[in-house]
This record gives sequence, structure tokens and C-alpha cells, in this order.
Amino acid sequence: MKSIAIITKKQKSDALEAGRALQAWLTARGIAACHVENEPEPEIPVLPADVEFIVVMGGDGTILSVARHYGERGVPIFGVNLGGLGFLTEISLDELYPCMDNHVLTGKFEVEERLMLTATLFRHGRARWQENVLNDAVINKGALARIAELTTRIDGEYLTVYRADGLIVATPTGSTAYNLSAGGPIVYPTLHHLILLPICSHTLSNRPIILPDTVTVAVSLDDKAQDVYLTLDGQVGQALEPGDRVEIRRAPYQLKLVKSPHRSHFEILRTKLGWGELGVRK
Repeated sequence: MKSIAIITKKQKSDALEAGRALQAWLTARGIAACHVENEPEPEIPVLPADVEFIVVMGGDGTILSVARHYGERGVPIFGVNLGGLGFLTEISLDELYPCMDNHVLTGKFEVEERLMLTATLFRHGRARWQENVLNDAVINKGALARIAELTTRIDGEYLTVYRADGLIVATPTGSTAYNLSAGGPIVYPTLHHLILLPICSHTLSNRPIILPDTVTVAVSLDDKAQDVYLTLDGQVGQALEPGDRVEIRRAPYQLKLVKSPHRSHFEILRTKLGWGELGVRK
């Protein structure tokens, strides 16, 4: 390991301090370490071309931003949570340096490949905006807008018109985000599936659908649509116009996320969701 980038949550003093300390620690070991603050679009910091590993200090939201900005580089991303345990930032600050010493610098770490999506906005038949996303692409109406009518096709085949407050297309990683809050299923994060979930559907028989990641989901607005938005990972998005079409498909790369050597996905689920541990224990 010769070159490591440290990305910290912008304007968060404890993250900045921790990032500088790690940079000094790595430099003392002869490793080239750059330290940048995560910036919102379009002010995305440029990382050195030879970076082999990225350490992210912040929370899950910082990881989502870093995944969009740098995921296509194909280098492992190591999430350090400076607050409570996260679904994506699985390492605490107390665990950081032992993990760096015993796992990262020795190359003895395990990487999970996480599905990412590409969302493309078409207007008048032309692609107008495109972005990659780790958790979810959400099409939803404003607070006072009427129910949205979203014509949905899978690989060009008509599925249905969702009459709902909106529609979530989530990855397995995003199954524990907005999808979970909206009543969707929890999907193991390394599986290769998409989750299609209407938000507060007017038709009670509409239920979540789990699809293979080989399909393209196309969602079209009707000619009367008003106050409807496309939001990616809850962080970036576009206002939609009548007749717009959004296509969502598997991105051309997967995010490489370093696994915690201390805890499993199921332990994180129990901790984050407050599940009881009665019954058989190891």
C-alpha cells in the first residue's frame, strides 16, 4: 500500500482532526497520504491518480457521496464512523488504527462488491442528466401535489401505472434506507437485485417487487404531472417535467466496500434496528 486518500465530512471538526491525525500516522510509515474534505456537487476534489485505498471519515451519508464521486475508480473504500455505528461506516474511531495496522497495511482485509445504479433522465427523447447511485433512486411528488401517475416498464415491457406518492428503486445496500422506512424488504447487501417499491400506493394490491439487476426500469410521467422530483441517495436530484422518462439500470461498475473485521452484517442489523437477542446465543 503506497498511496491512500483520506476523505472527511466537510465542516465537521472532529472528522477534520481525525483525518489529519491519520494522515500524519500514515506519512510516518512512509505512505503517501492526501487529505481532502468531501465537497457537494459540482465542487468535487480531485484525488491523485495513484490512490490505491480510500478512508472515509464521517457517516453513511459521506460514504454515499464518496461512492458517487469516486466509486468508478475501483479502489477499496473503508468507512470510519465518528458517531454511532452505520450500515456503511462499520468501523469506529477506536478500531481505526488497529484495523489499519493489522488489516489494511498488511492487505489482510475483505472487500464486498456492492451494486450501484445509473439513473438517466430523458426529456423530449434526449438524455438530459445522468448520475450513479449507491442506495436508491426515488421519484416522488411534493408535499401538496396530487398523486403521481408513474407508467413503469421493465426492459420495455409494460408493468403497471403506479398511482402513488412516489416510487423507490433501491439496491440491496439501499434496502435498509428509505426502502425500509417505506415498508420494503431487507435484502442482503451483496445480492444482485433491484427493489421496486411504490410509496403510499393508491392501489393496495401494489407490493414491492424484487428484480434481477440485469433489467432496466423505465418510469414515465404523464402529461399532467406537477411538482415531481427525482432524488438520488437523498442528496442530489432534478425537478421533473410532464412527459419526462427516468431509466434506471445497473451501473458499469460495483463499489468496493471494505468489511469490518469485527462484526457481521447481521450484528449491524441487530444493533441499528434494535432487534432483541432472546433465545439461542452463541
